[in-house]
Amino acid sequence: MTPVELSRTVLHAVRRAVDAGDLAVDLHGLPDLPRRVSVAPPGPGGHGDYATNVALQLARPAGQPPLRVAEVLRPHLAHAPGIRDVQITGPGFLNIRLDRGTGSGLVQRVLAEGLRYGYSDLLAGRVFALRVPYDVRAEVLADSLSRIVASQGGRVEVQHEEFRTAPTAPTAPTAPTSARPLSVSDGTLVLRPLPAPEDPAPLGPDAARWALLHPAPHDRPRISADHLVQRESNPLFRVRYAHARTRAVHRNAADLGFEARPADADLGFAPPPTTDVDADLDTSGAAQTTLLRLLADHPRLLSSVVPADATRPDPGTPSRLTRHLITLADAVIPFLPTVLPRGAEKPSAAHRARLALADAAGAVLAGGLSLLGIDAPDHL
Repeated sequence: MTPVELSRTVLHAVRRAVDAGDLAVDLHGLPDLPRRVSVAPPGPGGHGDYATNVALQLARPAGQPPLRVAEVLRPHLAHAPGIRDVQITGPGFLNIRLDRGTGSGLVQRVLAEGLRYGYSDLLAGRVFALRVPYDVRAEVLADSLSRIVASQGGRVEVQHEEFRTAPTAPTAPTAPTSARPLSVSDGTLVLRPLPAPEDPAPLGPDAARWALLHPAPHDRPRISADHLVQRESNPLFRVRYAHARTRAVHRNAADLGFEARPADADLGFAPPPTTDVDADLDTSGAAQTTLLRLLADHPRLLSSVVPADATRPDPGTPSRLTRHLITLADAVIPFLPTVLPRGAEKPSAAHRARLALADAAGAVLAGGLSLLGIDAPDHL
């Protein structure tokens, strides 16, 4: 279950509580309760896999203390498919633990959907007119935004305008002024990220796009050969290397005569270890849990390209996608040595399940890069 799906599950639980007469709230009159409610990893003192503050949002309109609202919602949420347990902490936070089999189901879904994992029809029928200057960074950013919006069922129509910069007096150099990446002119969205200091074309198409998209639109991109070096210090290399390694592990598994089967072993969101001994024994389990959470968060990131109840795309989405891919790559690389049998060890159900998880991570890396317009080679 992804955060987007869990958000819908929480909202359905709220509606069931209202329909059953357990909660007296007019949902149609609540502008603060959008189509999706917020779910996130629990903070300090929390439990489980995710937490939501929906009870605090509903307390005032329900005329009840947040704790009482949480107690009303808890049974409606606890009996939902995919939910293992729900606990109440603090002033009324609902802490949710997912079923242990949820991880296997998530991996199966990623493998089934492949590069289109995280796509939805959330923006179906919506068209966003976007005006961009004749500037390479604005063009690349508009293209990536268009791809991500399309992944959610929407469409971006790009118009062009002449790029104009304010004249500068011949004074001493100063720090670059901040840009307004997205503004509105005559009802049309205008995309104006800080332009690149030099032509990125010598870097090649993939490194050039990464150099322009990785910084936030209001930050000046860095155009240098550092984007080409094959070292850990280069984030683009780490992301593409992680993808290539997942493909290499898949080929090696085929040579050993076994294939990915996520349902063959428990791919659950494991609780954190409680002792040093547990930590030593649970290294692969902790890495597995991190990977599952990152995979589950991918659809939420893509759907946030147009925030709930917003009217325009968020120009920072491609930058956030690059950071998400870096985090995923940094999680999958140390996990891969646990996938294949060692020495005389025979392939087991655990190996087949880990291979499925590695394949799923590789699919998300490749799909994310494709939304940035960047190639994901199988060999690197």
